[in-house]
Amino acid sequence: MKHPLYLAPGLMCDGTTWQPVLPALAERFECTVVDHGLANSLPQMARQILDQAPERFALAGHSMGGRAALEVMRLAPERVTHLGLFDTGHLPKADGAAGEAEIAKRMSFLNIARTQGIRAMAQAWVQGMVAPHRLQDHDLIESILDMVERKSLDIFERQIHALIHRPDATDVVKQIQCPTLVLCGELDSWAPVAQHQALADLLPARPTVVSIPDCGHMAMQEQPQAVAQAMLDWLSTH
Repeated sequence: MKHPLYLAPGLMCDGTTWQPVLPALAERFECTVVDHGLANSLPQMARQILDQAPERFALAGHSMGGRAALEVMRLAPERVTHLGLFDTGHLPKADGAAGEAEIAKRMSFLNIARTQGIRAMAQAWVQGMVAPHRLQDHDLIESILDMVERKSLDIFERQIHALIHRPDATDVVKQIQCPTLVLCGELDSWAPVAQHQALADLLPARPTVVSIPDCGHMAMQEQPQAVAQAMLDWLSTH
């Protein structure tokens, strides 16, 4: 019997982000990509995952999905056999000027979506989401733009709200005991390597930390073979 593996996508993402790694996982794992639907908070996303998942399952989350995965660990850590945190973070919005700058950046994308459409927003957003040289990769960029465009403005507004109002997961991270993979693209400018190392340093059980070379924020699409191998190694840990 295959072990269930739930995969939580990031902001405005769907199964497209996970598809490149699924063939390598499918022989041993029953993979389910989560749909966050109309959720407007990370705890709501976590409850939705728990409502559809079996009693015991492995869980990997990318970007916003990683933050949702940490909320799953807050609610029901005993149900998760393995935890993967990809291109993500655990801290709340910063206080002061740094927090205001984050809100301004997110709201600028939301304003583009409102005034010019979702695809125009995605074209601006993707500039910082992949390794710089991959911006010339037509197939990769079009797949990302098409994916984001499938989501509505309403969903974008709800997910932006969820991220701005994200909980502090520091105490959750400090209590995680299951085999944990902390993975990011070496060139991820949105969630950099140092951010992942800081997260990993809080984990009480020794985590696996993987930095994928020549890779930005969209790790599974940019370097699927390296990501899939890291996942197989992590999921083989008992």
